[in-house]
Amino acid sequence: MPKMKSNRSAGKRFRVTKKGKVLYTQAGLRHNLGNMSGKNRRRLARPAELPREQVPQVLRLLGKR
Repeated sequence: MPKMKSNRSAGKRFRVTKKGKVLYTQAGLRHNLGNMSGKNRRRLARPAELPREQVPQVLRLLGKR
């Protein structure tokens, strides 16, 4: 049987850590950044952890389960 292909768009959006957490880049950093405070921009620039209810679905798209 051939290998399963991972979902390419999911592969670009999510990253899995060694402990199995799924990290993603938050939205809102593309334009109109002059209206936003620096504190808010720094907060959005950090990767966020995906809620655990959505982790199995994303791991399946990535071909990890």
